Amino acid sequence: MFERTSSWAWVKGVVDMFAAEGLDIAALFRDAGLDAARLDDREGRFTIDEVSLLWELAVARSGKPTLGLDKALASTYGKLGVVGYAMMACPTLLAAVQRLQRYMDVVSNAATYALHEDERGCWFELGHLGGERPIPRQRTEYGLLTMLCFFSWITGREFKPLAVEFVYPRSAQAPLHEAVYGCPVRYGQAANRALLSWSDLALPLPARDATIAALHERLVEQELQRLEGSAVSQRVRHYLATRLSDAEPRREQVAAALKMSDRTLQRRLRDEGCSFQQLLDDTRRELAQVYLRRPHSPLKQVAQQLGFEDPSNFFRACKRWFGESPGSYRARFSDATARPGRLR
Repeated sequence: MFERTSSWAWVKGVVDMFAAEGLDIAALFRDAGLDAARLDDREGRFTIDEVSLLWELAVARSGKPTLGLDKALASTYGKLGVVGYAMMACPTLLAAVQRLQRYMDVVSNAATYALHEDERGCWFELGHLGGERPIPRQRTEYGLLTMLCFFSWITGREFKPLAVEFVYPRSAQAPLHEAVYGCPVRYGQAANRALLSWSDLALPLPARDATIAALHERLVEQELQRLEGSAVSQRVRHYLATRLSDAEPRREQVAAALKMSDRTLQRRLRDEGCSFQQLLDDTRRELAQVYLRRPHSPLKQVAQQLGFEDPSNFFRACKRWFGESPGSYRARFSDATARPGRLR
Protein backbone atom coordinates (compact mmCIF):
# COMPACT_ATOMS: atom_id res chain seq x y z
CA MET A 1 0.00 0.00 0.00
CA PHE A 2 1.05 3.58 -0.69
CA GLU A 3 2.44 5.29 2.43
CA ARG A 4 0.48 8.35 3.54
CA THR A 5 2.59 11.03 5.19
CA SER A 6 2.54 14.67 6.34
CA SER A 7 5.31 17.21 5.82
CA TRP A 8 7.83 18.22 8.45
CA ALA A 9 6.50 21.80 8.35
CA TRP A 10 2.92 20.78 9.12
CA VAL A 11 3.84 18.34 11.89
CA LYS A 12 6.33 20.79 13.42
CA GLY A 13 3.54 23.37 13.56
CA VAL A 14 1.21 20.89 15.28
CA VAL A 15 3.91 19.92 17.78
CA ASP A 16 4.69 23.59 18.50
CA MET A 17 0.97 24.08 19.15
CA PHE A 18 1.08 21.20 21.64
CA ALA A 19 4.04 22.88 23.36
CA ALA A 20 2.12 26.19 23.50
CA GLU A 21 -0.64 24.26 25.28
CA GLY A 22 1.89 23.22 27.94
CA LEU A 23 2.70 19.68 26.79
CA ASP A 24 6.13 18.08 27.27
CA ILE A 25 7.13 17.29 23.67
CA ALA A 26 10.11 15.09 24.58
CA ALA A 27 7.87 12.94 26.78
CA LEU A 28 5.16 12.90 24.11
CA PHE A 29 7.55 11.53 21.48
CA ARG A 30 9.09 9.06 23.93
CA ASP A 31 5.71 7.66 24.90
CA ALA A 32 4.77 7.38 21.23
CA GLY A 33 7.95 5.44 20.51
CA LEU A 34 9.15 8.16 18.11
CA ASP A 35 12.48 9.94 17.81
CA ALA A 36 12.04 13.65 18.59
CA ALA A 37 15.20 14.37 16.56
CA ARG A 38 13.06 13.89 13.45
CA LEU A 39 11.66 17.35 14.13
CA ASP A 40 15.02 18.74 12.97
CA ASP A 41 14.82 17.10 9.53
CA ARG A 42 13.19 19.70 7.30
CA GLU A 43 12.79 17.23 4.46
CA GLY A 44 11.36 14.52 6.70
CA ARG A 45 7.81 13.19 6.66
CA PHE A 46 5.61 11.60 9.36
CA THR A 47 3.18 8.77 8.64
CA ILE A 48 -0.55 9.23 9.14
CA ASP A 49 -0.54 6.84 12.11
CA GLU A 50 2.39 8.62 13.76
CA VAL A 51 0.53 11.94 13.58
CA SER A 52 -2.71 10.40 14.84
CA LEU A 53 -0.89 8.79 17.77
CA LEU A 54 0.72 12.11 18.73
CA TRP A 55 -2.74 13.69 18.72
CA GLU A 56 -4.20 10.87 20.83
CA LEU A 57 -1.46 11.15 23.44
CA ALA A 58 -1.57 14.96 23.44
CA VAL A 59 -5.33 15.01 24.06
CA ALA A 60 -5.03 12.41 26.83
CA ARG A 61 -2.14 14.15 28.59
CA SER A 62 -3.59 17.65 28.28
CA GLY A 63 -7.00 16.56 29.52
CA LYS A 64 -8.49 18.91 26.91
CA PRO A 65 -11.05 17.37 24.54
CA THR A 66 -10.91 20.66 22.61
CA LEU A 67 -7.13 20.67 22.16
CA GLY A 68 -6.21 22.95 19.24
CA LEU A 69 -9.71 24.38 18.89
CA ASP A 70 -8.51 27.96 19.14
CA LYS A 71 -8.25 30.52 16.33
CA ALA A 72 -5.07 32.07 17.71
CA LEU A 73 -3.36 28.68 17.86
CA ALA A 74 -4.58 27.60 14.41
CA SER A 75 -3.49 30.91 12.88
CA THR A 76 -0.05 30.78 14.50
CA TYR A 77 0.89 27.13 14.10
CA GLY A 78 -0.88 25.96 10.93
CA LYS A 79 2.06 25.66 8.50
CA LEU A 80 1.32 25.18 4.80
CA GLY A 81 4.84 26.08 3.70
CA VAL A 82 5.41 26.93 0.05
CA VAL A 83 1.86 25.84 -0.80
CA GLY A 84 0.53 28.68 1.37
CA TYR A 85 2.65 31.24 -0.49
CA ALA A 86 1.43 29.87 -3.81
CA MET A 87 -2.15 30.30 -2.61
CA MET A 88 -1.60 33.89 -1.43
CA ALA A 89 -0.56 35.01 -4.92
CA CYS A 90 -3.72 33.67 -6.58
CA PRO A 91 -6.26 36.16 -7.99
CA THR A 92 -9.22 35.01 -5.86
CA LEU A 93 -9.98 32.83 -2.87
CA LEU A 94 -11.58 30.24 -5.15
CA ALA A 95 -8.37 30.02 -7.19
CA ALA A 96 -6.39 29.65 -3.96
CA VAL A 97 -8.61 26.83 -2.70
CA GLN A 98 -8.34 25.09 -6.06
CA ARG A 99 -4.56 25.40 -5.87
CA LEU A 100 -4.61 23.83 -2.41
CA GLN A 101 -6.63 20.97 -3.83
CA ARG A 102 -3.99 20.43 -6.51
CA TYR A 103 -0.95 20.70 -4.20
CA MET A 104 -2.23 19.28 -0.92
CA ASP A 105 0.10 16.28 -1.27
CA VAL A 106 3.07 18.55 -0.52
CA VAL A 107 1.55 19.39 2.87
CA SER A 108 0.10 15.93 3.43
CA ASN A 109 -0.82 13.12 1.09
CA ALA A 110 -2.70 11.61 4.04
CA ALA A 111 -5.21 14.47 3.85
CA THR A 112 -7.68 15.14 1.06
CA TYR A 113 -9.44 18.39 0.30
CA ALA A 114 -12.34 18.27 -2.12
CA LEU A 115 -14.73 20.93 -3.41
CA HIS A 116 -18.42 20.19 -3.98
CA GLU A 117 -20.68 22.87 -5.43
CA ASP A 118 -23.84 23.96 -3.66
CA GLU A 119 -26.34 26.62 -4.71
CA ARG A 120 -24.98 28.82 -1.90
CA GLY A 121 -21.29 28.14 -2.59
CA CYS A 122 -18.83 25.25 -2.30
CA TRP A 123 -18.40 22.65 0.41
CA PHE A 124 -14.74 22.45 1.39
CA GLU A 125 -14.38 18.83 2.52
CA LEU A 126 -11.57 17.44 4.64
CA GLY A 127 -10.74 13.74 4.62
CA HIS A 128 -7.91 11.41 5.55
CA LEU A 129 -6.63 8.30 3.81
CA GLY A 130 -4.54 5.37 4.93
CA GLY A 131 -3.33 4.23 8.31
CA GLU A 132 -4.64 1.71 10.80
CA ARG A 133 -5.51 4.10 13.63
CA PRO A 134 -8.78 6.07 13.78
CA ILE A 135 -8.32 9.78 13.03
CA PRO A 136 -8.76 11.71 16.31
CA ARG A 137 -11.65 14.13 16.23
CA GLN A 138 -9.34 16.91 17.41
CA ARG A 139 -7.01 16.39 14.45
CA THR A 140 -9.93 16.96 12.06
CA GLU A 141 -11.25 19.99 13.95
CA TYR A 142 -7.81 21.61 14.03
CA GLY A 143 -7.16 20.90 10.34
CA LEU A 144 -10.44 22.47 9.25
CA LEU A 145 -10.02 25.46 11.58
CA THR A 146 -6.48 26.02 10.32
CA MET A 147 -7.69 26.25 6.74
CA LEU A 148 -10.46 28.71 7.64
CA CYS A 149 -8.00 30.88 9.60
CA PHE A 150 -5.64 30.83 6.63
CA PHE A 151 -8.48 32.01 4.38
CA SER A 152 -9.00 34.94 6.76
CA TRP A 153 -5.33 35.79 6.54
CA ILE A 154 -5.02 35.74 2.75
CA THR A 155 -8.30 37.63 2.20
CA GLY A 156 -7.53 40.24 4.85
CA ARG A 157 -10.93 39.86 6.51
CA GLU A 158 -12.59 37.75 9.16
CA PHE A 159 -13.70 34.67 7.32
CA LYS A 160 -16.77 32.74 8.45
CA PRO A 161 -18.25 29.76 6.62
CA LEU A 162 -22.01 29.44 6.18
CA ALA A 163 -22.04 26.08 7.94
CA VAL A 164 -19.72 23.37 9.26
CA GLU A 165 -20.51 19.65 9.40
CA PHE A 166 -18.78 16.76 11.18
CA VAL A 167 -19.26 13.01 10.89
CA TYR A 168 -19.08 12.35 14.63
CA PRO A 169 -21.95 12.83 17.12
CA ARG A 170 -22.69 16.06 18.96
CA SER A 171 -20.69 16.41 22.15
CA ALA A 172 -20.54 18.67 25.18
CA GLN A 173 -18.11 20.86 23.23
CA ALA A 174 -20.76 21.83 20.63
CA PRO A 175 -21.24 25.42 21.93
CA LEU A 176 -17.49 26.03 21.60
CA HIS A 177 -17.55 24.69 18.04
CA GLU A 178 -20.16 27.24 17.00
CA ALA A 179 -18.29 30.04 18.78
CA VAL A 180 -14.97 29.17 17.14
CA TYR A 181 -16.23 28.44 13.62
CA GLY A 182 -18.70 31.34 13.77
CA CYS A 183 -21.57 29.47 12.12
CA PRO A 184 -24.10 26.68 12.69
CA VAL A 185 -22.41 23.28 13.22
CA ARG A 186 -24.14 19.98 12.44
CA TYR A 187 -23.09 16.51 13.58
CA GLY A 188 -23.54 12.95 12.39
CA GLN A 189 -23.22 14.11 8.78
CA ALA A 190 -21.70 12.40 5.75
CA ALA A 191 -18.41 14.31 5.77
CA ASN A 192 -16.23 16.78 7.67
CA ARG A 193 -16.65 19.99 5.72
CA ALA A 194 -17.32 23.74 5.67
CA LEU A 195 -19.62 25.62 3.30
CA LEU A 196 -17.92 28.62 1.67
CA SER A 197 -20.20 31.22 0.05
CA TRP A 198 -19.85 32.19 -3.60
CA SER A 199 -19.32 35.82 -2.56
CA ASP A 200 -16.42 34.87 -0.29
CA LEU A 201 -14.89 32.60 -2.92
CA ALA A 202 -14.97 35.49 -5.41
CA LEU A 203 -12.97 37.77 -3.09
CA PRO A 204 -9.81 39.17 -4.73
CA LEU A 205 -6.67 38.48 -2.70
CA PRO A 206 -4.60 41.52 -1.61
CA ALA A 207 -1.29 39.76 -2.42
CA ARG A 208 -2.39 38.51 -5.86
CA ASP A 209 0.44 38.64 -8.36
CA ALA A 210 0.61 36.51 -11.51
CA THR A 211 4.42 36.57 -11.67
CA ILE A 212 4.88 35.55 -8.04
CA ALA A 213 2.13 32.94 -8.42
CA ALA A 214 4.00 31.37 -11.33
CA LEU A 215 7.25 31.38 -9.34
CA HIS A 216 5.70 29.64 -6.32
CA GLU A 217 3.88 27.21 -8.57
CA ARG A 218 7.22 26.13 -10.03
CA LEU A 219 8.61 25.66 -6.52
CA VAL A 220 5.63 23.55 -5.49
CA GLU A 221 5.88 21.49 -8.68
CA GLN A 222 9.54 20.86 -7.88
CA GLU A 223 8.60 19.70 -4.40
CA LEU A 224 5.97 17.39 -5.85
CA GLN A 225 8.58 16.05 -8.24
CA ARG A 226 10.92 15.41 -5.29
CA LEU A 227 8.22 13.59 -3.38
CA GLU A 228 6.59 11.67 -6.18
CA GLY A 229 8.93 11.73 -9.15
CA SER A 230 6.65 11.42 -12.16
CA ALA A 231 4.03 9.56 -10.14
CA VAL A 232 0.97 9.60 -12.34
CA SER A 233 -0.32 6.88 -10.02
CA GLN A 234 -0.58 9.37 -7.16
CA ARG A 235 -2.62 11.77 -9.31
CA VAL A 236 -4.90 8.88 -10.21
CA ARG A 237 -5.31 7.98 -6.53
CA HIS A 238 -6.30 11.54 -5.69
CA TYR A 239 -8.83 11.71 -8.53
CA LEU A 240 -10.39 8.40 -7.53
CA ALA A 241 -10.60 9.40 -3.85
CA THR A 242 -12.69 12.46 -4.71
CA ARG A 243 -14.93 10.86 -7.35
CA LEU A 244 -15.82 7.37 -6.13
CA SER A 245 -18.97 8.49 -4.32
CA ASP A 246 -20.48 9.70 -7.61
CA ALA A 247 -19.92 6.42 -9.48
CA GLU A 248 -17.04 4.13 -10.28
CA PRO A 249 -14.80 6.24 -12.55
CA ARG A 250 -13.77 4.63 -15.82
CA ARG A 251 -10.14 4.62 -16.81
CA GLU A 252 -10.96 6.70 -19.90
CA GLN A 253 -12.55 9.39 -17.70
CA VAL A 254 -9.51 9.56 -15.45
CA ALA A 255 -7.16 9.79 -18.43
CA ALA A 256 -9.19 12.70 -19.85
CA ALA A 257 -9.16 14.47 -16.46
CA LEU A 258 -5.35 14.12 -16.35
CA LYS A 259 -5.14 15.46 -19.92
CA MET A 260 -3.68 12.33 -21.48
CA SER A 261 -4.92 9.53 -23.70
CA ASP A 262 -6.12 6.26 -22.23
CA ARG A 263 -3.18 4.47 -23.87
CA THR A 264 -0.70 6.94 -22.37
CA LEU A 265 -2.24 6.52 -18.91
CA GLN A 266 -1.95 2.74 -19.14
CA ARG A 267 1.68 3.00 -20.24
CA ARG A 268 2.63 5.50 -17.50
CA LEU A 269 1.04 3.33 -14.82
CA ARG A 270 2.72 0.23 -16.19
CA ASP A 271 6.07 2.04 -16.05
CA GLU A 272 5.38 2.81 -12.37
CA GLY A 273 4.67 -0.84 -11.67
CA CYS A 274 0.93 -0.67 -11.15
CA SER A 275 -2.39 -0.74 -12.97
CA PHE A 276 -5.57 1.32 -12.92
CA GLN A 277 -7.52 -1.56 -11.38
CA GLN A 278 -4.93 -1.95 -8.62
CA LEU A 279 -5.10 1.77 -7.80
CA LEU A 280 -8.90 1.62 -7.75
CA ASP A 281 -8.84 -1.31 -5.36
CA ASP A 282 -6.19 0.29 -3.10
CA THR A 283 -8.13 3.57 -2.95
CA ARG A 284 -11.35 1.78 -2.12
CA ARG A 285 -9.60 -0.11 0.65
CA GLU A 286 -8.21 3.10 2.19
CA LEU A 287 -11.60 4.82 2.01
CA ALA A 288 -13.34 1.75 3.43
CA GLN A 289 -11.10 2.00 6.49
CA VAL A 290 -12.26 5.59 6.96
CA TYR A 291 -15.98 5.06 6.34
CA LEU A 292 -16.30 1.86 8.38
CA ARG A 293 -14.95 3.66 11.44
CA ARG A 294 -17.97 5.95 11.34
CA PRO A 295 -20.48 4.01 13.45
CA HIS A 296 -23.56 5.81 12.14
CA SER A 297 -22.99 5.24 8.40
CA PRO A 298 -25.19 2.39 7.09
CA LEU A 299 -23.16 -0.31 5.33
CA LYS A 300 -25.22 0.11 2.18
CA GLN A 301 -24.32 3.79 2.14
CA VAL A 302 -20.63 2.96 2.61
CA ALA A 303 -20.82 0.60 -0.36
CA GLN A 304 -22.30 3.40 -2.46
CA GLN A 305 -19.65 5.87 -1.31
CA LEU A 306 -17.02 3.43 -2.55
CA GLY A 307 -18.67 3.17 -5.96
CA PHE A 308 -20.08 -0.36 -5.51
CA GLU A 309 -23.46 -0.64 -7.24
CA ASP A 310 -24.01 -4.08 -5.70
CA PRO A 311 -23.45 -4.20 -1.89
CA SER A 312 -22.52 -7.88 -2.13
CA ASN A 313 -19.40 -6.86 -4.08
CA PHE A 314 -18.47 -4.59 -1.18
CA PHE A 315 -18.86 -7.44 1.32
CA ARG A 316 -16.63 -9.69 -0.80
CA ALA A 317 -14.03 -6.92 -1.13
CA CYS A 318 -13.92 -6.48 2.67
CA LYS A 319 -13.34 -10.20 3.11
CA ARG A 320 -10.40 -9.91 0.72
CA TRP A 321 -9.02 -6.67 2.24
CA PHE A 322 -9.50 -7.31 5.95
CA GLY A 323 -10.26 -11.03 6.23
CA GLU A 324 -13.66 -10.24 7.75
CA SER A 325 -17.05 -8.73 6.99
CA PRO A 326 -17.66 -4.94 7.05
CA GLY A 327 -19.65 -5.31 10.28
CA SER A 328 -16.88 -7.27 12.02
CA TYR A 329 -14.26 -4.77 10.91
CA ARG A 330 -16.38 -1.87 12.20
CA ALA A 331 -16.86 -3.56 15.55
CA ARG A 332 -13.10 -3.48 16.14
CA PHE A 333 -13.15 0.32 15.81
CA SER A 334 -16.31 1.11 17.72
CA ASP A 335 -14.57 3.67 19.94
CA ALA A 336 -14.10 7.17 18.58
CA THR A 337 -10.37 6.87 19.11
CA ALA A 338 -7.98 4.03 19.79
CA ARG A 339 -6.49 3.65 23.25
CA PRO A 340 -3.36 5.85 23.26
CA GLY A 341 -0.15 3.85 23.14
CA ARG A 342 3.07 3.28 21.30
CA LEU A 343 3.18 2.44 17.62
CA ARG A 344 3.51 -1.24 16.99
